[in-house]
Amino acid sequence: MVSKPHGGRLVDRVAKGRSRERLIAEAREMVKISVNDSIAADAANIAHGVYSPLEGFMVQEDYLSVLHNMRLSNDIPWTIPIVLDASPDELGDVKEGDEVALYYEGEVIAILRVEEIYGWDKREYVINVFKTDDINHPGVAKTMKRQELLVGGQILLLNDPPEPFEKFRLWPKETRVLFETRGWRTIAAFQTRNVPHLGHEYIQKAALTFTEGLFVNPLVGWKKPGDYRDEVIIRAYQVLIENYYPKDSVVFSVLRMEMRYAGPREAIHHAIVRKNFGATHFIIGRDHAGVGNYYKPYEAWDIFKEFPDLGITPLFVHEAFYCKKCGQVVNAKICPHSKDYRIYISGTKIREMILKGRKPPEYLMRPEVADVILSHPNPFISGS
Repeated sequence: MVSKPHGGRLVDRVAKGRSRERLIAEAREMVKISVNDSIAADAANIAHGVYSPLEGFMVQEDYLSVLHNMRLSNDIPWTIPIVLDASPDELGDVKEGDEVALYYEGEVIAILRVEEIYGWDKREYVINVFKTDDINHPGVAKTMKRQELLVGGQILLLNDPPEPFEKFRLWPKETRVLFETRGWRTIAAFQTRNVPHLGHEYIQKAALTFTEGLFVNPLVGWKKPGDYRDEVIIRAYQVLIENYYPKDSVVFSVLRMEMRYAGPREAIHHAIVRKNFGATHFIIGRDHAGVGNYYKPYEAWDIFKEFPDLGITPLFVHEAFYCKKCGQVVNAKICPHSKDYRIYISGTKIREMILKGRKPPEYLMRPEVADVILSHPNPFISGS
């Protein structure tokens, strides 16, 4: 039995048929708020139930409750504020009860009924969400550039934002049908923003040994410079699944959602989202959604103790390494040999090899995956 949606009901805020056509016409007369990639993706995720039980961008009561208590005002677990920021100039004389049109790249994507317009303390936000106000943290830097007002209210999605990887995307209502069709009662979900190395494969297959299916759900969208490009991640997983997984044991689908690099809080957020897709279990990395040294090792494991009512089972799989004595990828729980025999599978070291045009050895990465990465003229996101 796939998991129940978070909050008990899968949200659907997608306008359809004649109602949609009428609203698109009406939107032309509304105040326009232009949104970036991340907000456009959040709007689509709200409307399609990825963020159930949210039906819109947060009002102040929910925002503050999430910030300080990691729960919505109705006590449902939620750890990352989903907010729409706007400038006073954009909003003009918009007031509560008005409707505004959200535009992305010149096209209307949604209508928002304004319930509340309120200010926010960005430093309070970053200290609570990221546990730091260090501007070198990518999530802090991005937050500090946002507008000074937040707009809360229900949305209706009129158009999905363009998705270059549409053929690889499934919404929760689709994954739930697919899991049911396959007869999967237990599904382990895997979050990633990286290409797969043997450590990832080991963890996924460890989870697959005691669940009936694996749901690989990489994030596409905003990531920091130096991370892998979306198309490289997708192609790398395609060749891995084609060559090294039993047929029909994996469902692969991309999720357009920005990485926030919020460590423990983001681990809970990622679990809730995969629960909405129907997953019953969620694999948690040692440094899940971490960056730099802002979070302690296994801090993302510890936070799950605070959420016994989360409704999805966390899977804590120990860090994998290659043991020269065992002759395979293992972890400390099952390998008796000393550290002298261990080769830790470092994503940073693999990146360094790739930047030099070197193929990572087969005990770190499948050759087919390495070939995909090396065949791309620039597999990493550039930028300052």
